[in-house]
Amino acid sequence: DPRRVAAKGRLAPGRMFLVDTVAGRILDDTTVRSELAAAAPYAQWLDENLVHFDDLPDRAMLTPRHDSLVVQQRLHGYTEEELAVVLAPTAQRGEEPVGSMGSDTPVAVLSVRPRRLSDYFTQLFAQVTNPPLDAIREVLVTSMADTIGPEGNLLDPSASSCRLVAIDSPVLSTTQLAKLRYINEHGETPGFRAFAIDGAIDVADAPTPAEAGQRLEAALRAYCERIDRAIIDGANLLILSDRNSGPGLAPIPSLLLTAAVHHHLTRTRQRTRASLLVECADARSVHDVALLLAYGASAVNPYLALDSVEDLARRGVIEGIDPEVASARWCAATTKGIRKVMSKMGVSTIASYRGAQLFEALGIARDVIDAYFTGTSSRLGGIGLQELAADMLERHAAAFPARPTSQAHRTLGVGGEFQWRREGELHLFTPTTVYLLQHAARSDRRDVFDRYTAEVDDQSEQLLTLRGLLRLRTDAGEPVPLDDVEPETALYPRFATGAMSYGSISKEAHETIAIAMNRLGGRSNTGEGGEDADRWIPDTNGDSRRSAIKQIASARFGVTSAYLVSADEIQIKIAQGAKPGEGGQLPAAKVHPWIAATRHATPGVELISPPPHHDIY
Repeated sequence: DPRRVAAKGRLAPGRMFLVDTVAGRILDDTTVRSELAAAAPYAQWLDENLVHFDDLPDRAMLTPRHDSLVVQQRLHGYTEEELAVVLAPTAQRGEEPVGSMGSDTPVAVLSVRPRRLSDYFTQLFAQVTNPPLDAIREVLVTSMADTIGPEGNLLDPSASSCRLVAIDSPVLSTTQLAKLRYINEHGETPGFRAFAIDGAIDVADAPTPAEAGQRLEAALRAYCERIDRAIIDGANLLILSDRNSGPGLAPIPSLLLTAAVHHHLTRTRQRTRASLLVECADARSVHDVALLLAYGASAVNPYLALDSVEDLARRGVIEGIDPEVASARWCAATTKGIRKVMSKMGVSTIASYRGAQLFEALGIARDVIDAYFTGTSSRLGGIGLQELAADMLERHAAAFPARPTSQAHRTLGVGGEFQWRREGELHLFTPTTVYLLQHAARSDRRDVFDRYTAEVDDQSEQLLTLRGLLRLRTDAGEPVPLDDVEPETALYPRFATGAMSYGSISKEAHETIAIAMNRLGGRSNTGEGGEDADRWIPDTNGDSRRSAIKQIASARFGVTSAYLVSADEIQIKIAQGAKPGEGGQLPAAKVHPWIAATRHATPGVELISPPPHHDIY
């Protein structure tokens, strides 16, 4: 009886005991731990073999880049918008910028513009079995520290198993990568040998996309063969780099190269013999770096993002910060962001996240998934190596035009991913659609509203959304007689709106949705922003602005006993529907006094609701 054992002090609740069937004895927790700890001189092995990163001698990166910063940025698809909206604020504040959510741009596979390979992947999130972590409140139980180097046999540990380099973060600066690239340059750190490959294909003869696709496939195969030989020769730090890309060499997407090498080594049973370090220019967001780690990288040096941040600081775009400080803040913010991404899946250590492939692909051909992203969930086909190569060629041509006739190749594109721009990415909602919607609402004209819906529907059909590709069949046979189906009034009570909070949308929109659903007999949902008490009293015309469904989110915004008893239905939000596993954030600028009053918060202070309910784990 464990309770009796615990009462005697021999076994605390929640600990373990071992039944040794060979010796015919039961070992309690203390004995088990003592015997395991005494099985080998682990502390001595670590003291003698583990290398701490700060103890490595400083090195200088000996691989120069001859092209200008703008040329490199064009080569890897940077835009002015990314610099201003993402990179600069991240380095300025030391954390990811917060903005109003929602994207009306095409998914990557439907875009007519070359998109980064990382745009074809979405992060999975914890459901039911393991709740997401709160990356803010539970920071002390998460770890971004890891070790780099060959892994020994777990079933036969030895002193050589501890010959590893301990790092504090998987995001490396360029000088930190230099330490690893030249780790044993003069024999001062025995047991390590670095080997680097340049991930690029030859495009000097202007190949067609089909030819470039074939070269890309051949290059990936050749790189894996080179790595096989390097491991046989003793290499255990493999550096996958695109730094030497230039006028005749187009860089291979770092995610594709990393995943290809990772799965090749896994298939050939060499994966634990070496660590993958990625030196890349195309990674400039938390999502990019998280993907590289999830597909096998031990550490990432996003050197062009760091160069861009330092340039922004030198030009004064990032105010009052030295370039080195801006670069360090960007690395710290990216590390913090990766912790947040890990927490969505309830993963608390970077070692557990590395190689876990906790992503789903959207719009990549099955043969590419099977060959290079083996085991990744993908419910939609799409691009192959030829299309990837075509995007590579387009970006390369933008950076190195055959006949430069203006200064256009010395500037970046405007972007238009986050905000509509005439020269930017397509959007469902444009100045035209917004004007038509506002005009229809203010003039109460049905014909203008019909023009608005037609405009949005037409854009949806122009490959902006997946649903725009669907068509209703009109040849499905005889229609069902109306007498055989329920009347429409019986369907209305089943209607329920999405949980959009007061604060994320306006008072007018929030109350109008409630009135409409109450007229129909359906139910609207407050979302996590609470609800003003005056909405619980019917209006003089008989309308009700009360939302029938009251939501309880993790931050309990606006949740009072009166709020709860005014509900027909209570919804406890276990995870965000729009930002699953991440929690909700309302930017400070949107926390107006009337919104703060409803939420029982302070005006002008950013509001964050954590991913989980801490009291219902």
